Amino acid sequence: MLYDYCVIGGGIVGLAVARQLLETHRGAGVLVLEKEDGPGRHQTGHNSGVIHAGVYYKPGSLKAELCRAGAKATKAYCTEKGIAFETRGKLIVASTAQEEIAMKALHANARANGIEIEALDGAELRAREPAIRGVAALLVPETGIVDYKTVCNAMADDIRRLGGTIYFGTTADRIEESQGEVTVTGRGVSFRARYLVACAGLQSDRLARRAGLEVEHRIVPFRGEYYDVAPGKRGLVHHLIYPVPDPALPFLGIHLTPTIGGRLTLGPNAVLGRAREGYRRTAVSARDVADYAAFPGFWKLATENWRSGLSEFGNSIFKQRYLEACRKYCPDLELEDLVPVEAGIRAQAVMRDGSMVHDFLFVESPRMLHVCNAPSPAATSAIPIARMIVERLGERA
Repeated sequence: MLYDYCVIGGGIVGLAVARQLLETHRGAGVLVLEKEDGPGRHQTGHNSGVIHAGVYYKPGSLKAELCRAGAKATKAYCTEKGIAFETRGKLIVASTAQEEIAMKALHANARANGIEIEALDGAELRAREPAIRGVAALLVPETGIVDYKTVCNAMADDIRRLGGTIYFGTTADRIEESQGEVTVTGRGVSFRARYLVACAGLQSDRLARRAGLEVEHRIVPFRGEYYDVAPGKRGLVHHLIYPVPDPALPFLGIHLTPTIGGRLTLGPNAVLGRAREGYRRTAVSARDVADYAAFPGFWKLATENWRSGLSEFGNSIFKQRYLEACRKYCPDLELEDLVPVEAGIRAQAVMRDGSMVHDFLFVESPRMLHVCNAPSPAATSAIPIARMIVERLGERA
């Protein structure tokens, strides 16, 4: 059978793309291939479950526009499907006068992006969240929480309802492009499609190379280690509580996040991973380590960021240090309140010059489009990202 489109990857971006293809091209043959036994098993299923408002992104940028549109689209989709979500709001807390200065830039950025935001002094912060300490804060009322695995399951149901096909447990070991089609072979089974879209996340660079495309980046995995707050303190906060981020780093810092399931999580940090898909602390993949260790861009990145890397590593090794990073704004937390849970892993695209890719990165050929970097917050923005990708495909059809 010759499908019109084959989508590789069953995370939220891949599923959103397949769903959008079926919505846009009614009656098209759309196939989704996912190597795991269900949807959303990697980055989508290991994130904080936040519906971001878009405070941090440069005004007028594609990321800012997609995040704003994505937050609205995600909430509308959840409402349509009866998926539980809550719009609790986020508090970005400044613990020092220096952080308060940096916070003012965030305030201006949010206003320029058209995001509702309110500045609070220390007393106003304490009135809203008695357990949180800070000299000032920003309230972002539109920030929400959701279980993105549930969203993925609903999208998979939509794909089947619209006539699409999903195969789980199916790898893409070989990809061959000819003049009129693309053939994907895995575990002795081949699939043919007129066009291919790869949304492979942690394996995106490898999949593009496997397809014979030139790739100038590598995926470097960063582990985001979380703790659950013990049940007795799950009601410690109502809002999501974030520190003021370091503008030199692409990560938002350790934050307190209530979950839609009633838990309260703390994290993540950001430490260099030793396996792209190894979520346990002891996981090591010699292949994955060798892959980034042989890439010149990794060593340039490491040279420029070794101080922050050592700090994050220290927080990872010493639970007390991790706790102290949290106690800056939540002094009621104690060591026994932190219960380790499975980590998440971020697929960070790094270029040969050592720069981290913060924007979308596509690698293309006449019949293939590989999404090699879908920047955070990709889960929030998945629906408009999918529209953008389908429009891009439409230009060549």
